[in-house]
Amino acid sequence: MRGVEGVLFDRPGPRGRRRIAIATVVAVLFLAALLALAVYQFGSHGQLAAVRWQPFTDWLNLRFLLVGLEYTLIVTVVCAAISMPVGALIALARLSGRWYAHYPAVVYTELFRSLPTLLLIYAFLLIPPSFGAGVPTFWNLVIPICLTGSATIAEVFRAGILSLSVGQTEAARAIGMRYWQSMRLIVLPQVIRALLPLLLVQLVNLLKDTTLGYVVTYAELLYSGRILAEFVHAPIQTYLVVTVLYMIVNWLIGRLARWIESRQSRTPHLTPTLRTAAE
Repeated sequence: MRGVEGVLFDRPGPRGRRRIAIATVVAVLFLAALLALAVYQFGSHGQLAAVRWQPFTDWLNLRFLLVGLEYTLIVTVVCAAISMPVGALIALARLSGRWYAHYPAVVYTELFRSLPTLLLIYAFLLIPPSFGAGVPTFWNLVIPICLTGSATIAEVFRAGILSLSVGQTEAARAIGMRYWQSMRLIVLPQVIRALLPLLLVQLVNLLKDTTLGYVVTYAELLYSGRILAEFVHAPIQTYLVVTVLYMIVNWLIGRLARWIESRQSRTPHLTPTLRTAAE
């Protein structure tokens, strides 16, 4: 990951690490104070009373939220399965020497990185029906997320490719490999392995974008929480439970990314040539 880190950000020095540590401590204390104040306010207004939380002892209510979480995870997985390969292809096209591949990739990346996902959702919700082409609710949410997500992931892949030694692609071309062949057989396997923790972190961004499903009335977790809050007349408690569910999923993704990164740090990164020789 060293090469990728060098492209994505500069490693801080001793003074920078000290400042980061101080800022982290201050931020943690500030957030702890805010949390204590929130708990105090909830308690003083009776929001922590047992009767307020009683609806969440009913399995039907919890199951309703869990079904919303399931729909959220389905959208996230589908968006990741589409955005990551598309992002890799866009990055390869942008780095290619062919103008007909490079310039469209640049336009695509810069356009969809700058457009808000919410705006794209409204566009897919309003424009196709005006031409008599209705789009299912699921794809009204998935397609805009994939457009913005693939543009962001393309930049991640581009940074990873640029972090590799140029000598590998030059050696591949010296033995007769073409650009796409060298990328597929030599560059991408190494880049995907190095970027895997970062790509998993991108899942968190895709997961957060699914909260825009309320625009198209897709029954993801946040939209389900809104419906349940109106039904049980406990909006604060409902949204707190929804928040905890989001935090658990994001924590699990973060733990998986850190576990993969720790395993990679213990395993030497070998190029295909060196790995073959070692075996």
